[in-house]
Amino acid sequence: MKLADMNWADVTAAAALDPRAVLPIGSVEQHAQLSLCVDMILAEKVALDAADPLGLPVWPVMPFGLAPYFAEYPGTVTLRVETLLAVMRDVLASIRRAGFRQILIVNGHGGNAPVDALAQELMADWGDTSIKFHNWWRAPRTWAFVQEQGGGSHASWMENFPWTRLSHATAPAGDKAMVDFDQLRASPPAVSRVLLGDGNFGGAWQKPDQVSHALWQIGVEETRAAMEGPWA
Repeated sequence: MKLADMNWADVTAAAALDPRAVLPIGSVEQHAQLSLCVDMILAEKVALDAADPLGLPVWPVMPFGLAPYFAEYPGTVTLRVETLLAVMRDVLASIRRAGFRQILIVNGHGGNAPVDALAQELMADWGDTSIKFHNWWRAPRTWAFVQEQGGGSHASWMENFPWTRLSHATAPAGDKAMVDFDQLRASPPAVSRVLLGDGNFGGAWQKPDQVSHALWQIGVEETRAAMEGPWA
């Protein structure tokens, strides 16, 4: 249930009925030929698809995250760590103030890992609230499926869905060699762009839609399972 389809009275009623709420977070960053908004698109859609049969309210996706390594790619937006944590602290506090005590953060971007630590800190401060941080693409069954298909990475087939593609930018054929991740992690943004080229980390650029849809279904199921429990 999109928050955009609710008013304040609807939120009050929802919190009285069920303590659970969902907050997707993503990133705006280069994804090779795919949309710059891949991570926010996927985080919001998987949250909405998973929450729909449960009737849980899903807050608008937090679009911006931590992506300093892609700073040399035009269109990328990267926050400072302290900025992201300050915004997330305020958003989570607002959701709690509305009456929700079980909050699932559905994350679509690996660089947002510090938010997981923030969730632990807030639970220690608040005591009455359970917060879970769910990396939808790294959930066990989802990640196992990616490995069964030969692996995947940033901007590869595992992020290539009909809803993240651009009609004017088709995916190259075949596979791309994997980047040297150790070298990439040790490189400033300008060097990272040289190492990555188009931005794909490696693997198949695209797979048949039946494969990507199978991956998506697993991701939705695992995200829904996270919504269902366990909760403190």
